[in-house]
Amino acid sequence: MSLHVVKVPDIGEGIAEVELVLWYVKAGDAIKADQALADLMTDKATVEVPSPVSGRVLALGAKAGDKLAVGSELIRLEVEDGAPVVAARTATAPPAAAVPIPAAAVPTSTAQLSTSKPLASPSIRRQAREMEIDLSRVQGSGPDGRIVHEDLARFASAGIAKPERAARYAERNDLHAVAVIGLRRQIALRMRDSLRIPHFTYVEEIDVTELEALRAQLNDERGKERGRLTVLPFLMRAIVLAVSSFPQMNARFDDEKGIATRYGAVHIGVATQTESGLMVPVVRHAEARDVWSCAAEVVRLAEAARSGKATRDELSGSTITITSLGPLGGIVTTPVINPPEVAIVGVNRIVERPVIRTGSIVPRKMMNLSSSFDHRVVDGQQAAEFVQGLRRYLECPALLFVE
Repeated sequence: MSLHVVKVPDIGEGIAEVELVLWYVKAGDAIKADQALADLMTDKATVEVPSPVSGRVLALGAKAGDKLAVGSELIRLEVEDGAPVVAARTATAPPAAAVPIPAAAVPTSTAQLSTSKPLASPSIRRQAREMEIDLSRVQGSGPDGRIVHEDLARFASAGIAKPERAARYAERNDLHAVAVIGLRRQIALRMRDSLRIPHFTYVEEIDVTELEALRAQLNDERGKERGRLTVLPFLMRAIVLAVSSFPQMNARFDDEKGIATRYGAVHIGVATQTESGLMVPVVRHAEARDVWSCAAEVVRLAEAARSGKATRDELSGSTITITSLGPLGGIVTTPVINPPEVAIVGVNRIVERPVIRTGSIVPRKMMNLSSSFDHRVVDGQQAAEFVQGLRRYLECPALLFVE
C-alpha cells in the first residue's frame, strides 16, 4: 500500500485560493476512481473535485468553510501499489448557481462504492442528504437516468416513514448553528459591501392596467408561438429607453478611482432566488432585444441559475439590476444596490383597487416601483425623473415600441 495525496487543483483565471464548501467522503471511506471527493468554491464558481484513484481515505486536509491555497493538500488516500490513476478531471459544477451545502460537511451515509455515481444536480444531492436518502438506491427518470425531484419524492413516499410529530405546544430548547460558508458567505460579503453605499430609495405607483391588457392580448395571440410574457420584459424595455435620457443610471462606479463609467450597452441583471441563495444572471444587450427575446432570455438564465448550470459570464457584468419578489412583492421594498452598479429597480406586486379617474371611481391595476440609487453619483431629482420616465412608458405601453 502507498500514500496518494490529492492537491487543490488549479481552477484557472489566476485564482490562488478557494473555499472548501462540502466533503462527499470522510476518513475511513473506501472510494473508487472518479468518485466525487469535495466541492471547492471561488468567488462565484463551484468546482467538484473527483478522486484520481481508488483507495481508502486516510485524512481530510480541511473542514468546510476553510480557505485553501491552490496546490495545497486536500486529502490523503491509501492506495494499492500499482493502482491505475485516472486522468485529472475537474468538473465545474455551475458557477454560483451550484448548490454548496453549508453546515453538512460529512454525508450521513457511507461513501458510494459503485464505479460511477448517480446522475443528479447539486440541488438534488442536497435534498437527498437532507432526506437521508442514498442516491445509489434511487431510480432516475430523467435523461440518461438522471435523478430528478420527483424521483426523490417517489422514493421517500414508498420507503421512508416520516418522523412522529412532537406534542402540541411542547417546549423547545434546541439550537442550530449554521455555518455561513460557500455561496452564502459570498452573498454576505456582497451585502456588506453594498451597505457601505449611501442608498436612497424612491417609490412610485404605476397604473399598469393598459400594460396588463396588452400583455394578456399578446399572450393570447402569440404566446404559443413566441412564449408567454410577464411584466418583466416590458420593464426591461422601459429601462432601455429611459437610460438613453438618463445614462448616469446605466453605470458602474469605481469608488477607489472616483470614476463612474456609463455604458451604451444595457446589461440588465435579474435578481433570481435559488436554493443556495440570491443570484443575479445577466441579460446582455437588452437594448438589442425585443420583449420576447428578453422574456426568453430571462427564463433561460433563471433555469440555468436554479439548476446550477449558469456560467461565470452569465452571472457577471450587469450595468443595472431589476429585483422582484413576484406575488410576494409587497407594497414597498428597499432594494439593495448590486455594486459597483448605481441603480436597482424593484418590482412590487400588482393590485387591483379603486382609483379616481376624471371624477369617477374605477377599478385599476396598480403596481409600485421601489428603486434605489447610489447617492454619491445620482441626485434625488435625477432618480425621480428617471422613475417618472419608466412610469410614462409602462402606463402608455405603446411607447415601448416607438423609437
